[in-house]
Amino acid sequence: MKHEVRKVVILGSGALKIGEAGEFDYSGSQALKALKEEGVRTVLINPNIATIQTSENIADKIYFLPVTPYFVEQVIKKERPDGILLSFGGQTALNCGIKLFEQKILEKYNVMVLGTPIQAIIDTEDREIFANKLKEIDVKTPKSIAVESVADALKASDEIGFPIIVRAAYTLGGMGSGFCNNKEELIARAENALSYSNQILVEESLKGWKEVEYEVVRDAYNNCITVCNMENFDPLGIHTGESIVVAPSQTLSNSEYHKLRELAIKIVRHVGIVGECNVQYALDPNSEDYRVIEVNARLSRSSALASKATGYPLAFVAAKLSLGYGLWELKNSVTKTTPAYFEPALDYIVCKIPRWDLGKFTGVSKQIGSSMKSVGEIMAIGRSFEEVIQKGLRMVGQGTHGFVGNQPLKGLDIEEELKNPTDKRVYAIAEGFDKGLSVKDIHELTKIDNWFLEKLYHIFTIKNRLSEYNKIADVPNDLLLEAKKAGFSDFQIARLVFKDKSRKMEEQNLEVREHRKKQNIVPVVKQIDTMAGEFPAQINYLYITYNGATNDVQYVGDHRSVIVLGSGAYRIGSSVEFDWCSVNAINTIKQQGLRSVMINYNPETVSTDYDVCDRLYFDELTEERVLDIIDLEQPKGVIVSVGGQIPNNLAMKLHRRNVPILGTSPINIDRAENRQKFSTMCDELGVDQPRWSELTTIDDIYKFVDEVGFPVLVRPSYVLSGAAMNVVSNKQELEYFLNLAANVSKEFP
Repeated sequence: MKHEVRKVVILGSGALKIGEAGEFDYSGSQALKALKEEGVRTVLINPNIATIQTSENIADKIYFLPVTPYFVEQVIKKERPDGILLSFGGQTALNCGIKLFEQKILEKYNVMVLGTPIQAIIDTEDREIFANKLKEIDVKTPKSIAVESVADALKASDEIGFPIIVRAAYTLGGMGSGFCNNKEELIARAENALSYSNQILVEESLKGWKEVEYEVVRDAYNNCITVCNMENFDPLGIHTGESIVVAPSQTLSNSEYHKLRELAIKIVRHVGIVGECNVQYALDPNSEDYRVIEVNARLSRSSALASKATGYPLAFVAAKLSLGYGLWELKNSVTKTTPAYFEPALDYIVCKIPRWDLGKFTGVSKQIGSSMKSVGEIMAIGRSFEEVIQKGLRMVGQGTHGFVGNQPLKGLDIEEELKNPTDKRVYAIAEGFDKGLSVKDIHELTKIDNWFLEKLYHIFTIKNRLSEYNKIADVPNDLLLEAKKAGFSDFQIARLVFKDKSRKMEEQNLEVREHRKKQNIVPVVKQIDTMAGEFPAQINYLYITYNGATNDVQYVGDHRSVIVLGSGAYRIGSSVEFDWCSVNAINTIKQQGLRSVMINYNPETVSTDYDVCDRLYFDELTEERVLDIIDLEQPKGVIVSVGGQIPNNLAMKLHRRNVPILGTSPINIDRAENRQKFSTMCDELGVDQPRWSELTTIDDIYKFVDEVGFPVLVRPSYVLSGAAMNVVSNKQELEYFLNLAANVSKEFP
């Protein structure tokens, strides 16, 4: 039965933080759209000024206030809403909602919690209650004991036995969690976890098991579907937010897939979720034994990924279900033909890769584990694992060009790196193959499934075959096509084939591009229609692949498209503010009666939502891919100024290819970004600045330092938020920071 609500308060997630980022702007914006469509007045509480949801025309009223019980009560007192939504603002909103319930504030003002009942949220958030709840339906959870002191944690470890994992209740991104092999490690970990939460869980370790996740939707009438299942490339022991993730799962047998799907539906019905949630499993790689790790009774980063991976608008549907609709009553607003009670079918594979910025901190461990450190993520779409992993590694934008063909990892013990992974673990696998390690060797060290490792080894063998040639014209067409299908970029191919390092890389890339186009080795455009092409669909959600024969879209070449380049993965210095800029640029293009085209690959953003632009290319922001799309679209122009550093760094490359750039001229962008050109301009204008010099050899640098004396400032060109900018006090520091600056400049070639 539909709830009679006229006004609803929605809690946002507040400031972006590790584990809670733009995905809640996306899910909250979708919820606000869904409620507006139903004629419900919306009141948003969110102090984050950079978000889309706090822009005009999204919510009816916005309070830029902290998402805490005190301030939320003041808004409720003033606005007198009928209902409140807690599931669209991450852990911040959920924890606030639980406190409002416990303090009887919701009862005092007669505010109904819409969607998942508050008791169901508590049942999934409190680790002990959750384990007992699942015991009622004979569903396995890890053997665990909830404790509230270090002494009790030590007693629990005697019962469970080492190794164990410590988890904190009511926290975000695995905060305070970690593995312990002995009592000393347990004491340190438990003290740390208890500083975040008053309850911790001492749990059996399942390190090395597979980690699998199901996104589940349920309505108030007990109808239930699984929208998407995902599998972690990394075994259990690395937080899912730190893991490479593929959807749909690739290594599960049919029996395993359906067993876990049925369990997910059984769990969600028993807990009483209304809307959307995810169920995370550990699965024994040697049997069908499993454990349920957790259920998130809210939208999450995984939900945003699942929405973008499948084209199923999870947050939009969840908001409608919270008003009392049944699944059969709703249409999938992406396809406009199928009901929401229809599980998506995928004829492609997606890969999520986290983005870290650990290099910006001194003294921080590079190791990754059960507590999240990544600040953003990307999603790549293609038709093979090889294609998406290589695309994805370029999208992450940390100075790499794919799985192979990168600079070797300096000063790392590769076997140690594979055993105790850091943010560089996937490149360590490539280097391991280079050093002669087999798939079996790497599996023993990493516990990564052999299926993934065999696919990575296939990429490695293609690299070796390409390296046998010295000219692109000599590379057989079937090998060139195989390389493109396996996700090799023109840059990678040029780097492997051309042995003459005196030529500019841009010239070599161009030669590869022109040669392959002459051989008619060009990509095609495919649609994400959620139905694997079983039914006809007119949809604007697109990706580019070499694993296909024809375009799913017809191009008219009317020069009425305007392409907006997005910001890519969130990172320190570039996050939701550029999503806000991109969405507003798209809205303006539409108002001008032009066709809005977005290129971006960040699953957390509103700009990659299905109904924001006329055409969305969920694909790379590289020179090669942008030119591929320009060849197809024949646009009126390209906007580079609203997506931050990545589009800015493409401006001159596109300009040299005669691409019309709208707004500031690329010549002037270059003048502002290039330190030497900017300083020269200041000198010409008579603007005072510190004495500077652009120096290319270490001898020239030392000579300059001898003249001006320490301290000096090292500042690379074309970087983001002062990356690798450092004050240097001595020669030892100078050498270190110059290397760092050179590496960061490679990240933005």
